[in-house]
Amino acid sequence: MSVAKKTKKSETEVDATVWKTVHRVVFPIDGDTDTLPLYVDFNAAQRVVSTEESTAKSGAKSGANATTAAASSNVSGSRQRTDYIKGRREIRLPAFRRVSLGTYFNAFPASYWRAHTDVEQVRLTVETDGDATVIVYRSTPRGTANRVESLQVSQGSPVTIDLSIMNFADGGWYWFDLATSEAAITLTNAHWSVPQPEGFQAGTLSVGVTTFNRPDFCVKHLRTFAESPDLTEVLDELIVTDQGNQRVRDEEGFEEAAANLGHRFRLVEQANLGGSGGFARGMQETVKAGKSKYVMLLDDDVLIETEGILRAVQFADFTRRPTIVGGHMFNLYERSVVHNFGETINEYRFRYESAGASQEVHDFGASNLRTTPWMHRRIDVDYNGWWMCLIPTSIIEEIGLSLPVFIKWDDVEYGIRAKAHGFTTVTLPGAAVWHMPWTEKDDTIDWQAYFHQRNRWLATMLHSPYSRGGRMPIESMMVDLRHLLSMQYSAVELRLQALEDLLDGPDHLHRNIGTKLPEIRRVRSTFSDAQVSKDLAKFPPVKRVKPPKFGHIPSAPATMPAIVTQALSAVINAARDPREGAVDFPEAVVPAMDARWWRLAKLNSALVSASDGAGASWYKRDAKTFRKYMIRSVSLHQKLMRRWDELSKTYQDELPNFTSPEVWEKTFAANPAPVLPVETVTDK
Repeated sequence: MSVAKKTKKSETEVDATVWKTVHRVVFPIDGDTDTLPLYVDFNAAQRVVSTEESTAKSGAKSGANATTAAASSNVSGSRQRTDYIKGRREIRLPAFRRVSLGTYFNAFPASYWRAHTDVEQVRLTVETDGDATVIVYRSTPRGTANRVESLQVSQGSPVTIDLSIMNFADGGWYWFDLATSEAAITLTNAHWSVPQPEGFQAGTLSVGVTTFNRPDFCVKHLRTFAESPDLTEVLDELIVTDQGNQRVRDEEGFEEAAANLGHRFRLVEQANLGGSGGFARGMQETVKAGKSKYVMLLDDDVLIETEGILRAVQFADFTRRPTIVGGHMFNLYERSVVHNFGETINEYRFRYESAGASQEVHDFGASNLRTTPWMHRRIDVDYNGWWMCLIPTSIIEEIGLSLPVFIKWDDVEYGIRAKAHGFTTVTLPGAAVWHMPWTEKDDTIDWQAYFHQRNRWLATMLHSPYSRGGRMPIESMMVDLRHLLSMQYSAVELRLQALEDLLDGPDHLHRNIGTKLPEIRRVRSTFSDAQVSKDLAKFPPVKRVKPPKFGHIPSAPATMPAIVTQALSAVINAARDPREGAVDFPEAVVPAMDARWWRLAKLNSALVSASDGAGASWYKRDAKTFRKYMIRSVSLHQKLMRRWDELSKTYQDELPNFTSPEVWEKTFAANPAPVLPVETVTDK
């Protein structure tokens, strides 16, 4: 089979194939140079340099460093030109200029279509208002670029080319560059389409948004959907589940935005049941309505690329069997930076981590698609975060709704559960949102510590293939120890409460989903390490009773023997009472990024900055508390191990029950939206 076949509309031969557009070339129209690299690549480089080639040619010791250097040199000569963008689908190039559409949003992810659909070829169509050259490329899983075809396009004569995707088993993309000659031209339309099989039926979706006190973002969502006619064509309902005390319906502009969506919008108000309760409500309402083939779960604090939603739906329409289709998360504050390209579960340690060759926190502004070799391998995932995730309603009907866990691990567990039932999750390139980052916060030491611990253990009990959870129990105890050595006693208290609730069995999940958060806040308020003061002048001055040995500031242990030695020393120090006066004054000021166990373990008290920079907390060492929590941690972990078989079987047997629509329906009914006073104060 040939790789490409060039066709023109003027040909007399009738082609009975119906082609479905699944990936339109689009551009940003807000003039934002931060997002522009995701759409257009102005770099002169015309090929991807593989890691191996770059290392061999440069003689560098590190292939990653060599590739980064090559990419940086390409970027240095680039210049972003937002003035070239003339519309959502149009870009105007001056004479003798060339740009590449080999970018995140405009290249075609051929290997994902090859792996998950029966599609065998894709058609590229390009239209311009003048003479130009279209150069088509494909990449290999190694990240090298191959020129496929050069086409001439002119005004009134769109050019199309049919491209096979049968050789994309392990990775690879298609894209095209556009070059002008003696005259400026405008790209008026370009899109990728696939053959539509006989009997094909396009699906529609409902979108479920969960919100807590972000009414401004929700009104933006309403406007975004209402102002996108392409979206409203596939949208049955936008369902906003409002769980806050700053109501969406009271936000300025809400009534007008809701009216513009009309019957396609529904507002549901309930008590705060967390992300899992809000998304379960969106799932439930969609399935009950019986109109949609899909439900898309969408965070409230995101900016949407509407084309990505369409691509997710269109990709799902062609998958061989019902498939969960997720989008990537870009940083709302660094808009060319993607959080991760795909995530999977390490089943032995039962924690989530980057999938395959993907790298975290990649900046497309520094290294675009064509100069990022690892991105050309297909990344297979176990789940997708619910910042943007499309789920077929048929999957929900078979495996149930979200876990009733408030927050954390609900999206992860759902992907694992779906996989156990034979359903695949795909994180689809070209479908994405911009989300507020959590990288500047440490949610493992705030009120979320309870949910991190309880829900990870729950997911392990439900799905771990290893006896007694593999390495999970020992890692859980080591995390407790790390927090104790760091004087983070509030986090340990919440983690131990999580284990106690887990030992109570599945009934506690629905019972306390609406009441656990206030209880957690009350508990944390009694610990000094959880009390953040914005007024740093209120703390006593730094004063150390005994200076550090040899004046050394502790550094991270670099080897396993060093880690063990330093940890043993820290445990001995933490278990004995501090010297007199050592906790009356902070011994040091420790920035949040330096608040590691090996640093804090050498101190008896410290002022530790909050990770968001909003203030600081006074950490104080307490030997009695350390000993009490260590004994309690060991005891609870021993109980869990002794009861592992019984507990895991109980949770597994009850999983269909506590994720069922019927049980969730009772929880929704028992947790209606509270009646608010005329003036409310937001509890952050």
